[in-house]
Amino acid sequence: MRKLILFNMVTLDGFFAGSDGAIDWHVVDDEFHAFGSRQLDSVDTILFGRVIYQMMACYWPTEVASKRVPIIAAQMNQIAKIVFSTTLERAQRVNTRLLTEKAAEEVSRLKQLPGGDIIFFGSANLAATLTQNRLIDEYRIMVCPVVLGSGRPLFQGVERTLPMKLLDTRAFRSGNVLLVYQPI
Repeated sequence: MRKLILFNMVTLDGFFAGSDGAIDWHVVDDEFHAFGSRQLDSVDTILFGRVIYQMMACYWPTEVASKRVPIIAAQMNQIAKIVFSTTLERAQRVNTRLLTEKAAEEVSRLKQLPGGDIIFFGSANLAATLTQNRLIDEYRIMVCPVVLGSGRPLFQGVERTLPMKLLDTRAFRSGNVLLVYQPI
């Protein structure tokens, strides 16, 4: 069975996006990019919510992305993508499918198919749905050395306690800290 990994960057005060949805506070450098590329090596499917998908679709296919981080740009453009959205009419990127309903059922089905790991970026609503349905096998939370004061919490909408087991930690020179958890 394939593993579903949630990866998100959060602030010290627990937000994955600013109140306006901004993620310009992410601390990203060469060490982070090397980590990101290694993380994508075992993945053959990326899940997105609409907002993060649209942000990624505006960046990764560009010449700027290909020049700044060519390996990750190639990975992000080649890996199959699934976007969950009730408002998006179509997904315009190559190798991308749009799903408009039954996210938990679809993710459960995807996990049963042969292939590499599935990674999920962004979307508090989708994170809550997948967490509530206990479909996420590993949580990789990158804590950035910044406090926003307000914003969008990653697990907004999760209605019950989910104990976690710490699998790994890693401190980056930038001050980012990766926390890897598995639900118990």
